[in-house]
Amino acid sequence: MTSWKRLAIAVMATILPIGAAAAAACDKPRQMDGFQTCANVEEAEKEGALVLYSPDPEANQTALLNSFMTAFPKIKATYLRLQTGALYAKLMAERQAHTYQLDVLTLTDMTFVLDFQKRGGWARYESPELAAYSPEHKSKPEGYYMWGGIIIAGIAYNPTTLKAEEAPKSWKDLLNPKWKDAINVKVSNSGLQHEAWLMLKNIYGDDYWKQFATLEPRAFDSYVQQFDRTVSGQDQVICTAQYSGYLQFKAKGAPIAFVNPPEGVIASPSLMGAVDQAPHPEAAKLFMDWFSGVPGQQAYVDSSALYSARTDVKPPAGGLPITAFKQLIPDDWDAFLKTHAAFVKEWNSMVGMR
Repeated sequence: MTSWKRLAIAVMATILPIGAAAAAACDKPRQMDGFQTCANVEEAEKEGALVLYSPDPEANQTALLNSFMTAFPKIKATYLRLQTGALYAKLMAERQAHTYQLDVLTLTDMTFVLDFQKRGGWARYESPELAAYSPEHKSKPEGYYMWGGIIIAGIAYNPTTLKAEEAPKSWKDLLNPKWKDAINVKVSNSGLQHEAWLMLKNIYGDDYWKQFATLEPRAFDSYVQQFDRTVSGQDQVICTAQYSGYLQFKAKGAPIAFVNPPEGVIASPSLMGAVDQAPHPEAAKLFMDWFSGVPGQQAYVDSSALYSARTDVKPPAGGLPITAFKQLIPDDWDAFLKTHAAFVKEWNSMVGMR
């Protein structure tokens, strides 16, 4: 091989992400029960396994994967659950060691999602089911990841410890000094909290979070912890309360109320995609087709109480239609990412290590 050819190959290797040439939708997708696939189903069943990494609560993941295994009993699906920041750190450590254990990845922070794309971590697979999604709910270029679910977040409180007329009605109401030492938030590793920080800063300016900091909020990495504390009476109010958590706790009979702020709710993506160097590549493709199709999306909505980005999937049980919410969401993800360091610095300073 001539020296200029070696140079051209080396240059292209630095430009093309790993797996970039590894997947385009097939010309004739195979019709399955409720969805189409370009995966080799028989090969996926021979692989016999699927590994998912996700920050979703264990109960949600178990229900989702059980639905998949009901449809494909020859494939044993397992998962690893860690909070998003810890999950991504583990993933990076594995890939540095050239250890490839997972097939499909869920992340809830666009910072990590786009970083993983730049590193060539996602496998590009253009599922035939992606045609049902709007462009803003798919990666650019398409095929690396998609919006597996939409997380809606507002305000929540315990109606047995706080009367409705005394509860906050808007994001601005959260600045009331009476919530000092009685309100909780999420930690800085949360993409949802990052979005809330930016969107409310855009509405009310930098002083909003400076005033909020005087309330000395407590920070947690799981929405389950936030709701547990509020239901038990340890806290009175949840800032950036996931609507999915509200629906799940309400369904169990817990005393909890949700506020849909007039400024709008924070809308954040739960993102899903197959990964490069997956040990079960055909099973990963099959899962992504099933998951992004109506059967998988409905199973995810039912298990997680999140909303689907598809318009032909029902809302979570007991939930309002997504059109009932004014969604606050960044219109420029690259600009959003540039604010990450400032957010982490301010947020960590505010919540401390109490």
